[in-house]
Amino acid sequence: MRSAEITGWGKCLPPAVLSNDDLATVMDTSDEWIRSRTGIGQRHISHVGTAELASVAAQRALDAAGLDGTDIDMIILATASPDTLVPNIAATVQANIGARCAAFDINAACSGFLYGLGLATAQVRSGQSQRVLVVGAERLTFYLNWTLRDTAVLFGDGAGAVVVEATDEPVGVLSYAMNNDPEGREILKVAGFGSAMDRSDPEAMSFFLQFEGREIFKRAIAGMGRLSQQVLAESGVSPEQVDLVVPHQANVRIIDTLIGKMGLPKEKAFVNIERYGNTSAATVPIALCDALEAGRIQPGDTLLSCAFGAGLTSAAAVIKWGQRTTPLRTSTAELPPCDQTGLELIRDAVARDKAKAAQ
Repeated sequence: MRSAEITGWGKCLPPAVLSNDDLATVMDTSDEWIRSRTGIGQRHISHVGTAELASVAAQRALDAAGLDGTDIDMIILATASPDTLVPNIAATVQANIGARCAAFDINAACSGFLYGLGLATAQVRSGQSQRVLVVGAERLTFYLNWTLRDTAVLFGDGAGAVVVEATDEPVGVLSYAMNNDPEGREILKVAGFGSAMDRSDPEAMSFFLQFEGREIFKRAIAGMGRLSQQVLAESGVSPEQVDLVVPHQANVRIIDTLIGKMGLPKEKAFVNIERYGNTSAATVPIALCDALEAGRIQPGDTLLSCAFGAGLTSAAAVIKWGQRTTPLRTSTAELPPCDQTGLELIRDAVARDKAKAAQ
């Protein structure tokens, strides 16, 4: 049976970093407060749009696979923070990498990359596509209200991408599952954004990310745990046979609880949230790249990946890694230089939110 093997991978993190200590200068928080509750130490702040982050990650993934844009049959771009709604930003990435194919965005929030990987796998298995580029890219700091500590400390910007190719070898995505829990739709949202906005209202731009942390924690564990069990059973893999779990990086407590419920040692979970915060749809592909760079993924390894997000979406996949763990080409794709610090990049937004709160 045809399978979809990951043959290329790439990430893009903007250069400006915002540390917990930096945040403590603009809000009532501390490094200890943030780390103890989330595991986050810093996050990246982008000086460019989401499409540019996505384009660099995509080109790096193509280079890792030894491919050009013209070799790609489809581009699936997962994001909840696109530069433009019309057109989709997959079209921008397509133009930047020189592809000639179908290209579209999906919004499944933090589960978006695994949704995209599932759709790409179905395309490959059906014979409709030979090679699909899947990108997860976010600029979530655009949505933050910097006076709301509980959300402002959690999120960062970044992008990651993979190339999946058809193969007759018993590797690649063995099983995947996607789900949505609409009863939880209101507990994680950006209210007032989109065509629901009243464009005649001067307050219409006062939208920001908001959520109910306790309820999300509970539903995230349940959703990811159930789908993880499902894909393991469908692929005939026991939890003990999993070499590495690559979960969505939202909160280290969620990851620890999930791994514990699966009966696995903490060491089997790949965790990089300390460096990036929650980059939503980009967390899983960035983590895959980091795991490969750190030597945590070896030829033939069995991976389990899972995620949850607004909707409330959830997704999981079992992946049998192939023989190659190093890029075929060195990529020269880079972002334009940034001459500002993370604090400088958010300065105007912080002033805006404080002025609004003082009214």
